[in-house]
Amino acid sequence: MSGRVAAITGAGSGIGRALALDLARRGAHLALSDIDTDGLAQTVNECEGVAFDGRGVKVTAQRLDVSDRDAIYEWADAVVAEHGHVNLLFNNAGVALVADVATMSDEDLHWLVDINLWGVVNGCRAFLPHLQDSGEGHIVNVSSVFGLVSIPSQSAYNIAKFGVRGFSDALRMELEIARSCVSVTTVHPGGVKTNIARRARTDPSTPTLTKPGQDLGDAFDHIARTTPAGAAEQILRGVELNRRRITVGPDGRMLDLVSRLPAGLYQRVLIAGGRLDRKRNARAARR
Repeated sequence: MSGRVAAITGAGSGIGRALALDLARRGAHLALSDIDTDGLAQTVNECEGVAFDGRGVKVTAQRLDVSDRDAIYEWADAVVAEHGHVNLLFNNAGVALVADVATMSDEDLHWLVDINLWGVVNGCRAFLPHLQDSGEGHIVNVSSVFGLVSIPSQSAYNIAKFGVRGFSDALRMELEIARSCVSVTTVHPGGVKTNIARRARTDPSTPTLTKPGQDLGDAFDHIARTTPAGAAEQILRGVELNRRRITVGPDGRMLDLVSRLPAGLYQRVLIAGGRLDRKRNARAARR
């Protein structure tokens, strides 16, 4: 990674920040973006304090809404203008939504898909020519274990993350057919201790897998087994090995195996669990 230039979306916290710090320690120069300018500034500050082989790394930052297609293309051009070239692209920015198909709003659906799917698609299309010009490039698209299995109340997230998986697989094959210098890796994290659940939009009519009165973020933190730093380490190891897919965390590997089972088998388990949770929540509401 030493001397390479890495562009990372969603770098203001979580996996994005951990990737930036890990890459800085390896001597990579960084082009960071996020819609959260405060978080982004903190990441920049931490990365600028990292020394590799006695030298610092160049860090640039840009406020970016990845749902804005034109802004992504402008950022890609700016990265090359500022750094001279770009070798690595991490399409990491993402948001969460808890809502049933029947009751979710069009606004929430488009908000999630525009960020989690179109942000990845447009990021790849904007940066691909620059990556090819560099002579060696790698795209890392962050999907999810929910890009492997479907989950009730996560239909919008499933749309985006299954879409990222399919798009990334097709892109990698196209690049291999063309014998391109650019490769693609898809990442499927399990539970990683980030802020995504705390910042999620939630349809109040949709039951969540939480105890009565429990915050969604607290519930997620309780089951998340992987730290952002641990996730970043696994991702970068997979990139070095040019893996097609990376499953992050023990729950990620477990759900990867579940996805290979007959669909009706794992879905019946989720249906039974969903019905049980609804009954439990209904009893708690009557107390």
